[in-house]
Amino acid sequence: MKDLTQGPITRHILAMATPIAVGMLVQTLYYLVDLYFISQLGDVALAGASAASNVMFLVLALTQMLSVGTVACVSHAVGAGDRERASLVFNQAVTLAGLLAVGTLLAGYLGPAEFYVRSIGATEATKAAGMEYIYWTLPGMALHFASAAMGAALQGTGIVRPTMVVQMLTVLMNAILTPILVAGWGSGRPMGVAGAGLATTLAAGVGALLMAVYFTRLQRYVGFDAGSLAPRSEVLRRMLGIGIPAGGQFALMFVYMAVIYAVIRDFGAAAQAGFGVGVRVMQAVFLPAMAVAFSVPAIAGQNFGAGKPERVRETFRTATQMSVAFMGVLTLLCQWKPEWLVGSFSHDPEVLTVASVFLTFVSWNFAAAGITFTCSGMFQAMGNTLPALASTATRIVTFAVPAFWLSRQSGFRIVHVWYLSVATVWLQALLSLLLLRWQFGRRLPRLDPRQSPEAV
Repeated sequence: MKDLTQGPITRHILAMATPIAVGMLVQTLYYLVDLYFISQLGDVALAGASAASNVMFLVLALTQMLSVGTVACVSHAVGAGDRERASLVFNQAVTLAGLLAVGTLLAGYLGPAEFYVRSIGATEATKAAGMEYIYWTLPGMALHFASAAMGAALQGTGIVRPTMVVQMLTVLMNAILTPILVAGWGSGRPMGVAGAGLATTLAAGVGALLMAVYFTRLQRYVGFDAGSLAPRSEVLRRMLGIGIPAGGQFALMFVYMAVIYAVIRDFGAAAQAGFGVGVRVMQAVFLPAMAVAFSVPAIAGQNFGAGKPERVRETFRTATQMSVAFMGVLTLLCQWKPEWLVGSFSHDPEVLTVASVFLTFVSWNFAAAGITFTCSGMFQAMGNTLPALASTATRIVTFAVPAFWLSRQSGFRIVHVWYLSVATVWLQALLSLLLLRWQFGRRLPRLDPRQSPEAV
């Protein structure tokens, strides 16, 4: 366990954000490796896998619900010096992870996923490729819940390096397996899109196993306890009360992405493939700011649990400044040479043009996204994620309705969607700041070092 209630905030953020950034980069490389080798199969396969991978936002929504609730509750218990409570929360997270894994497999194989892919695919071949990718990736998605529960518990105690190491090993395994299974390197039996999904699933299984080994042999502050695995309604209610709104943010991002795939469908598979490439590269570019934001819940959460409002405020100020600075540099990069970032993923000029133009436009909202990420981390730290969900919902509504209207107008071009996206992200950032200011005024003055966060 690492005490984050003492010492310089900047040092704590850098110490946590660095391994988080590496871990997130490794996680992103999962998808970039898949994307690279799938792109060698042609635009249809690339468009299908890109559209299908949007389903992962729904899985990420559930993962975020689990992780955010776990980090917040564990960090509050650590800040209050309640080790028994922290361990109980972790074991309840393990139980919840098992339930979510079963639910994901049932939803993926019993129809809803197929309905989604078929509703947005540009062609029948695109839809078939998308379904093939989903079917082979689903077991890996389900296994990720176990890793997320263990990683979140560690993060809540201020420890992030073991998770980073495991993620690095799994992405290395994925990078080795993907060309073997997709293209048949060495085996002479190419599996195509299915091979990319299988490689991800195998790597995720190894990652979950390694995390379990770490917890059973090396972790001492929190650990597995069979007696604490039975569902406890009061603990799960607290975890889900914090986690569900945070997960709802990612669910709404699924809606946002689905809207874009739907409104550009008539432009063909190349347009959908280009957008898919651009989004994956954008997610990689976002990593520094997201890493800073993801360090916030544990740092601010421990200080919130310890009743130190000034350190909570200082965490927000410092993290925001760092996020905006990182995003400013990355905006300049995307404005200068966006084609450098996407050129490896396709040889089709139309695909590369769509991806490059997308990055050029959306880079103008990078700073706003950094602010929004940091605000979201603060809401998680204080145990109230409803404001973050409200700001995301506002963005979706202000984007989706005009986007569908524009798509039905004569002279509609894809670039109109990017203009709309930039405007709505800045609106979301402004709303997030206003909501955070309201939460600071409402919750921080009531903090008392002798009072539990649940009572605030």
